[in-house]
Amino acid sequence: MIELSDLRKVYPGPAGDVVALDGIDLVVERGAVHGVVGRSGAGKSTLIRCLTGLERPTSGRVVVDGTDISALPEQRLRAARRRMGMVFQHVNLLDSRTVAANVAFPLEVAGTPRAERSGRVRELLELVGLGDKAGAYPAQLSGGQRQRVGIARALATEPAVLLCDEPTSALDSATTRQTLGLIRDLRDRLGITVVIITHEMAVVREICDSVTLLEHGRVVQDGSLAEVVTDHGSRLARELIPVPDLPLGPSRALVEVTYATDEVSTHDALAAVAALGRDVEVVAGTIETLAGLRVGRLQLEVPAAHVDDVIARLTADRLHAAPTVAGDPTDRTDPADPRGATGEVAA
Repeated sequence: MIELSDLRKVYPGPAGDVVALDGIDLVVERGAVHGVVGRSGAGKSTLIRCLTGLERPTSGRVVVDGTDISALPEQRLRAARRRMGMVFQHVNLLDSRTVAANVAFPLEVAGTPRAERSGRVRELLELVGLGDKAGAYPAQLSGGQRQRVGIARALATEPAVLLCDEPTSALDSATTRQTLGLIRDLRDRLGITVVIITHEMAVVREICDSVTLLEHGRVVQDGSLAEVVTDHGSRLARELIPVPDLPLGPSRALVEVTYATDEVSTHDALAAVAALGRDVEVVAGTIETLAGLRVGRLQLEVPAAHVDDVIARLTADRLHAAPTVAGDPTDRTDPADPRGATGEVAA
């Protein structure tokens, strides 16, 4: 559905070229919900702009639903964008228009006849649970309701892909869960492919089937949630299933253990740990359900001299084990990205 091949984007700057994307290879399967996370300046904003064709890549290819977006002339690019819906962090509704008129706006731009527009708007508002709000104005809605209008507007032209740029960062936790539930339900009902740019690992845990970690314009880690959380010691594994950093006694070390219940049951995982003996202690642990798969993470305090032996025994029991390492792959903003919210190159 979405395929990026050796994607590069370089901006000229007063102090030299700024490489925003540096050889990105990425595949998002049809019907998947894929998250993209990364620190400030990782290239998340540039990536989504290249996906929509708002930025032309310096080199490489952007293929969406079988169409090479990066190679289209401007007139055909505008038509291709109608196959991509966009949900923004701050929604960007038109305050002078009613809810129905906001949802109808992309259809007006596309030249859809009035009668057809009216029926499509009613259908979309019912789909997002706002059938009774057609005549309301954005100022009369809650934050969650405004985001639902934004989602309905993004779906107006029946896109194959829904691109969401920080869609829940301005919402409270309860509204965030409702919004993510709606996106997941729409994916299931309509079969659309969803890409979510987010700094919130809770969003990835809640809704994503797969995830990509960007760093300095490159893919550092990529895969299904089951793959990344069982990549022991990786930054995404630590962030998706967090456990606290703990003080250690003398001559002691921490070993991180992760497992997925489609490979090893929690009962068998704990039995394997218990078999290590009394010198090994479980000091922290958590179990999460990610993309329908239950995944566990344990922190073990072990004698420092026995770390290699403990890891070897756990690995033999089909558990993923490694010395614990600290790190934080995510951040809220992208100030080092050379393009700001308006699309202007930063000075």
